[in-house]
Amino acid sequence: MTVTSGAAVLREEQMDGATLQGKVAIVTGGAGGLGRATALALGKAGARVVVADLDTQGGTEVADLVGGRFHPCDVSDFDANRALVDFAQEQYGGVDIAFLNAGVTTGCGVGDDFDLARYRRAMGANLDGVVFGTHAVLPALRARGGGSIVATASLAGLAAVPLDPVYAANKHAVVGLARSLGQALAPENVRFNAVCPGFAESRIIDGLRDMLAEQGLPVIPAQAVADTVLRIVTGEGTGECWFIQADREPEPFRFRNVPGPGKPAGT
Repeated sequence: MTVTSGAAVLREEQMDGATLQGKVAIVTGGAGGLGRATALALGKAGARVVVADLDTQGGTEVADLVGGRFHPCDVSDFDANRALVDFAQEQYGGVDIAFLNAGVTTGCGVGDDFDLARYRRAMGANLDGVVFGTHAVLPALRARGGGSIVATASLAGLAAVPLDPVYAANKHAVVGLARSLGQALAPENVRFNAVCPGFAESRIIDGLRDMLAEQGLPVIPAQAVADTVLRIVTGEGTGECWFIQADREPEPFRFRNVPGPGKPAGT
């Protein structure tokens, strides 16, 4: 992580000692970027990891590095998510952690540049993948007495993104799911949180690298996101959306309270 405060050093030492021995984790989009870094971090902490991706070669390489298993999965396919969870249970006897990370760029707006195929692809990966993945893994988590789901949202889920409103809509939806399901699933001992990184090292920023460099915007290391995911799954919070920015300590975003119903003016 880029921060070097005393508190940050202490947390890094705690993460180094974090143990997930006996836990089973699923990581979607695990062949590269944030998924790869997180799969490695979970494996280092002792978890048995199932890496899922459409990239068979990359996913297999990551699975081999962590001594885990690879399973091909298109997260936009409802049945493929169920098959992934079934595979994890067959291989390791259950599931305790799901990092629902797979995602793609949008590549279109809602005006003259609207492209239905691109829109469906982005919605399928970025939103359906989280909803379908959650639906598929919940029975497995319940069977273990609870567990942790972490979804990859984005800083685009916390702020306006005029240049890519569809992507922002995907990620705002993931934030809404995290905040809502965090509360809804708490009685079942299932925690649901989201990570919201800014421009982080992944394939999604490949087309933006020149612009980021020109504007002097730093790229967040994938390891910083992986460390945050590890903090979440070994913590106790739920319904939280952790922002991750360069040169800042990651923490849950503090949403302002939405005004509730009140008395009419003048009463």
